[in-house]
Amino acid sequence: MSDLAAYYQELMAEVRFEADVSGILTVEAFFDKVQERLTEAGELETTDRAFYESGEKGNRLRIDGYGGDPRDADGVLGLVVCDFKDTEELESIGKSDLPPLFNPLVRFLKEARKKEFRDSLNEVSPGFQVSDLIITTWSHVTKVKLILLTNRHYVGKVDAMPAGDIGGIPVTYNVWDLARFERYDRSGQAREDMVIDFEREFGGALPALKASQRGSDLDSYLMIIPAPQLAAIYDRWGARLLEANVRSFLQARASTNKGIQRTIRETPGLFFSYNNGISATADALDTAQGDAGLQVTRITNLQIVNGGQTTGSVHAALRTMKGNLEDVFVQMKLTVVPPERSEEIVPKISEYANTQNKVNAADFFANHPFHVRMEQHSRSLLAPRTEGSHLETKWFYERARGQYLDARSKLTDAGRKKFELEFPKSQLVTKTDLAKYEFSAIGEPHIVSTGAQKNFGKFAQQIGDAWTKSDARFDDVWFKRLIAKAIMFRSLEASVPKQPWYEGGYRANIVTYGISKVFNDAMQSGKHVIDLDAVWRRQATPEPLMRALLIAGEASAKVIVSPPAGVRNMSEWAKKQACWAEVRGLKLAYDSDFESCLIDPDDARTEVRQARNARSMTSGVEAQIKVAAAGGAFWAQLLEWGRAKRKLSPGEVKALESCASYPRRIPTDLQCQQAVSVLERLKADGYTEAASRGSSPARSRLSS
Repeated sequence: MSDLAAYYQELMAEVRFEADVSGILTVEAFFDKVQERLTEAGELETTDRAFYESGEKGNRLRIDGYGGDPRDADGVLGLVVCDFKDTEELESIGKSDLPPLFNPLVRFLKEARKKEFRDSLNEVSPGFQVSDLIITTWSHVTKVKLILLTNRHYVGKVDAMPAGDIGGIPVTYNVWDLARFERYDRSGQAREDMVIDFEREFGGALPALKASQRGSDLDSYLMIIPAPQLAAIYDRWGARLLEANVRSFLQARASTNKGIQRTIRETPGLFFSYNNGISATADALDTAQGDAGLQVTRITNLQIVNGGQTTGSVHAALRTMKGNLEDVFVQMKLTVVPPERSEEIVPKISEYANTQNKVNAADFFANHPFHVRMEQHSRSLLAPRTEGSHLETKWFYERARGQYLDARSKLTDAGRKKFELEFPKSQLVTKTDLAKYEFSAIGEPHIVSTGAQKNFGKFAQQIGDAWTKSDARFDDVWFKRLIAKAIMFRSLEASVPKQPWYEGGYRANIVTYGISKVFNDAMQSGKHVIDLDAVWRRQATPEPLMRALLIAGEASAKVIVSPPAGVRNMSEWAKKQACWAEVRGLKLAYDSDFESCLIDPDDARTEVRQARNARSMTSGVEAQIKVAAAGGAFWAQLLEWGRAKRKLSPGEVKALESCASYPRRIPTDLQCQQAVSVLERLKADGYTEAASRGSSPARSRLSS
């Protein structure tokens, strides 16, 4: 079986399971399963489910989802249609199959622009919601992006392909097929290579200066790119040019830099002098020797890691100040980074580059210590056995896209089965999942409703600030409680569609609002919080807590589908702080046994202190074992080396002296911990067995 066929079987099993557990249609489960990839990959700002279908054959209209308000997405109107086949074997489609799949969506768009069509629909109909949004925002739309989601294998290439215009607005087709999803899930590569051919498509090659010597670790170039070329490139590929983490950062802040806009408007000739330019990476580039010297003719997979504000502002000026752009030039520093080194290199480029809105790499990148620590917790912490099970499992935190599939693919069949028992696919948590669970629990459902990437941008900013102040709180207890929130979230997600009050649609909004409401109400008096430790121990949501979540979910649903006068789109209403304020102010009557799921905040804090004390005791015992194993002579030699190099504080000298006296004198736990810490530091400073006087079996045992 091919990798793609195996991926198809896995995806279909997950979709069918989700549909069965949640009581929803398989096509809806498929949409829910894959839509987040669109926002993560920069295809759309958000992706909201909005199913509408009418007519037959040549008159059929259909839409399955849309990409939010174009006014929040640089004027891009994104519309989504699904092609889902519930078959046992993977099917393929070709170019000739695309018109029948896209045409119903095109017809819907043309009809949706008409007030007569909108007014013929019920106001709660998703068709009405999208039609009203299109009519209201059409004057702001600069591009229409039509996206096909299919679980079949498309044999061809359709990636931002021009498809004429509608009402004077350019339209592009995009296909997300099974192979594209598989590439993204394995490595984050969700598209065909973006090849920017300057000579054929973007006005001519760029003069360049090579800024690296022959044999350098990485090739680097300095270029000057005319603003019209940069704007045209961004107009074609949009936010996909922005490295995903940078995109999150920019979404968490103002989308347009007013200072850059003012320079373009008032003094375009000085833009080059005032602006710091952009820093970018690429998988590869082609160069040629022209009359004026070296020229860059093509760039493959350009990613702007610093300078998103500059790029976005230049693109905005394409519509409002096109004439001024002729005098604007942007400097670009480009580094060619092989894909296998991108995780190592790109964060450093982004962190060190000097731009107007410097990206704090500590907030966003997958190798930030926060994500690394979460990964470590997930690989070491055993989840308690669930009722009726004899297996202990773990929750797999995927800090970088594709880690789970990559880890599993390297194993034998037997090893893969063992891996799946230890790390069930149902216990996979991604970075955006983590942000969704945490922000729901702390009362930010309106932010969660803006979509995975925008929510992650806000979350990352908050976590980055908290980590800088102190990383101590992000311990194993924090991780266990995070997983408890995940369990609650997923339980409610599966239960909502089965409720008699659920009329379909807005499930994601209802779930995050329901979670936020219960956490908020538990803390309202200041006397109770949700007993997350109990949820972790059970690995399930207690029945009284589940009932409370459903009560809050039902109340939230009523608010979400009943927006105030002047607001018609319910998905957009759920993204407003006013919506959360209304839900938060509701007085709900929970069942009396809800209190059994609560705990006094002081008791919750005691749990944290006890866990930390237990860890401290364990680390003290481990340090004592290491000191004893090495022997007194080893610590005496380390002490002598440290003194000679003047690298020890008085307290460290005292701790090493005590360890050097072993076994005649037994050092304290703290002294042992300090001695082990000093050893690691001095190793980094050059201490080795050869550097010290002589050797001993004990020292060799410790080093090994």
